Formats: sequence, C-alpha cells, structure tokens
Amino acid sequence: MALHPDRLFPIETDARLIARRLFGAVERLPIISPHGHTDPWWYAKDEAFPDPASLFVKPDHYIFRMLYSQGIKLEDLGVPRRDGGSVETDGRKIWRLFAKHFHLFRGTPSRLWFEHALETVFGIEDRLTERNADTLYDRIADRLNEPFMRPRALYRQFGIEAISTTDAATDDLAAHDSILESGWDGRVVPAYRPDAVIDASRIHFATNVEEFVKLAGTKLDYAGYLEAHRVRRAYFKKRGATSTDHGHPNARTANLSSSEASALFERVLKGASAADADLFRAQMLTEMARMSTEDGLVMQIHPGSFRNHNAEIFERFGMDKGADIPRATNYVEELKPLLDAFGNDTRLTLILFTLDETSYSRELAPLAGHYPALRLGPAWWFHDSPEGMRRFRELTTETAGFYNTVGFNDDTRAYLSIPARHDMARRIDCAFLARLVADHRLDEDEAHEIAHDLAYRLAKQAYKL
Repeated sequence: MALHPDRLFPIETDARLIARRLFGAVERLPIISPHGHTDPWWYAKDEAFPDPASLFVKPDHYIFRMLYSQGIKLEDLGVPRRDGGSVETDGRKIWRLFAKHFHLFRGTPSRLWFEHALETVFGIEDRLTERNADTLYDRIADRLNEPFMRPRALYRQFGIEAISTTDAATDDLAAHDSILESGWDGRVVPAYRPDAVIDASRIHFATNVEEFVKLAGTKLDYAGYLEAHRVRRAYFKKRGATSTDHGHPNARTANLSSSEASALFERVLKGASAADADLFRAQMLTEMARMSTEDGLVMQIHPGSFRNHNAEIFERFGMDKGADIPRATNYVEELKPLLDAFGNDTRLTLILFTLDETSYSRELAPLAGHYPALRLGPAWWFHDSPEGMRRFRELTTETAGFYNTVGFNDDTRAYLSIPARHDMARRIDCAFLARLVADHRLDEDEAHEIAHDLAYRLAKQAYKL
C-alpha cells in the first residue's frame, strides 16, 4: 500500500519528469489553510485524540455518508443523535465496521487522504482490511497517547503556517481567546459565519436574531441588526479573523432601498415566507459585501447545496451528516445586484465557490476574469478530488488565468487529512502545469513560479494571512 511517489502525475514520460521537478520544489512549502472546520478547542486544550474512530470516522461526513449509502446505520458509527438516544460508543467496534467496508472507498479521494495519513503520520503501509483492523487500531491508539500526536505538535509536524476555523456569528470565541492567552505561536484564526442569523428559513431564526442583537448591544430593528453585524465582525477581527463565509442555497443577491430592506426585516422576524427568506438572504449578501469594503474582511460565498436533503437523517441527527446534495447554481444574473454595487471596488475580495461544475467556464471564469472584486475558490467539496481539480483548472484557466484564483483550501473537519489534501492539490496542479510545459505553452521557469503561487502565495495573499 506504500504511497507511490508518482501518484497523480501524468503518465507521459516527458510530462511526468517535469511534474516531478515542479512538485519537488513545492512539496514542503508551509500550509496555508484559510477555510476549514477543525475544532478550535483542539488547539486550545491540546489534548490527545481519544481513539482512531474519533479521529478518522466520527467527524468525517465523507466517510459515514458512503457507509450509510450501503445500509450502515449512523448510530453504529457513533454519530450522536439529536435526542440523545443510544449510539455505539466503542471505538474499536466502529473501526472494525469501517475496516469491513473499506473497499467502498476504492477510487475515492477519501481513500487517498486516509492512506496518506496512515503512512505519513503513523508509519503504516498496510492497507486496512477486516483481518488487520484490530492490529492497526492498536498501533494507532498507542501513538495517540504520545506527546507528538497532540493537536499543537501535529500543527508543527504538518507544516501549517495558519489555519482558519469557521464560527457562528454568536460564538464567544472562547477557544480562540484561550489559544491567544496561552502564548502558543501557532496561528488559528476564526471566520465569521452568520448563516444562522441571516437565513430566515431556519426554524429558530427570530430567536437567533434576538440573541444576536442582545449580544451586540444593539436595537432589534433593521439598523440595529446591521450594526450588530458590524460589532460582531469587529469582535472576530480583533481575534484574528480575516474572512467571512456564507453558505446559501443559491448565489442570489439584492440591493433594496433602506425602507424596503427594513420592511423585509420586520416581515421575516414574524415568520418568513420562502420568497421573503430568499430575498432577505440575497439582501444580506450585498450588505456583507458593503461591510467588507469597510472593515477589509475577505468574503466567501459557498452556494448551491441542497442542505439536509434526507429529512429523516436531519430529524434524527441534525445538520452536516452527509445528506447535502449539489444543485445547479446561477451566478451571472444572481450576482449582478451585488456586482453593480461593489464589483469594481478593489476594497472588496469576494471568493466564489460552486458545486455546479457546468458554471466554471460559462459563468465563473468569465466573471472572475473581468470584475476586480472577484476571485475563484478552488474545486470544492464533492469536486475536491483529483478529477475535480483537473476539471477546475481545465475549465477556468484559459479565461480567468491562474491569478484570479486563490490557490487551495482544504475545507475539512478531519484534521489528519489536511496535509493529504494539500499534497493532492499540489500534485494535481504540478501535473497540469507540466502538461503546459510539455505542450510548449509555458516555460518551465514560469511553471515553477506558478506552482509556488498556487501552493502557497495566492491563498496567503487572497485571505490576508
């Protein structure tokens, strides 16, 4: 199972040799992780991870969604229920179940990430099987108690220079305060994610907003609500935040008058229709862009996911349980109100993501290739894969170039997969560049410069890290 040194490189000899040289120059560059979902308390408390299942299976919806698709119950994987009902708590049993079905991950990026972690972190070159499950479990468990397997030590081992978490607008950021007060020199910054106080379709939206303005010390009217966002953004920024993040069902934006927006706010507080909820989200994206021109926070939009598609799973287990499904997303028309207001404003950096690959060359690359405020985020989520990354470069580069993109971000809850994901991205980008050199469309010295920028500089620059 040992990782092949030429994995993901071109099969053509000339291009493969070029890819080797390019990758060799960027392989060990520091990791900039500007958007992700690791738990900040890991770094604050710096405690040992409890067991292999808690490290690899329980937090990773890529893993348990595949297992669930084959009829394995989430309870049997230790995924907590909303009602506090019984679930499997024996990490070894969960690991055995994972091992028994590991063949399901053949051909997936999850397998590549997992095996990269096994070999580079634990020194294990054996493929996980039902027969060796206990042996590998014990080898990993024994290592987890060693000091160099604590979150802060792994941060250094992985070569991370900066990592961002994603935090609710109402989060007290106590974990981040604890990290700062500890004197540790690792850089873990929050990102402002206000979805719970912007998406009026959520069940507890009105209560969320009431708590939000109370926390900020502002009035419960539209002006006070906007001021609450400014107060909380400043709170986040003081603790190192450089970005905001917005996970909306679509990319729709609006630019209503003050009176129209105020009336809309009053309506959605009383119980939003689907149309009003959609319009309010749209208006708030434009308001968030306006605030970013004022406070300098980089803005990210992650649209186009049908969240919690499986109603039964949502009812029993809550959000983020592998039941989010991509859908078609329109950018040209839906972003126009925001772009009319701020698309030419160089104070704004708006990073766009998509789950709709058909929009890469038709909409996103032409938009980012024109508007100074726009940048393209990397292949995301279901497309954070070797083929997905290749398609992203193939469909965007000729129109947007490399420098209207922002390098790579890992966007993960699975801590040990971070270096594996960056390794994959660097290999795919070096393979893409190698083919351009082999085709005589780039000189190799140019490809070396681009490879460095894609692996490191562009993310650092775009996210102000």
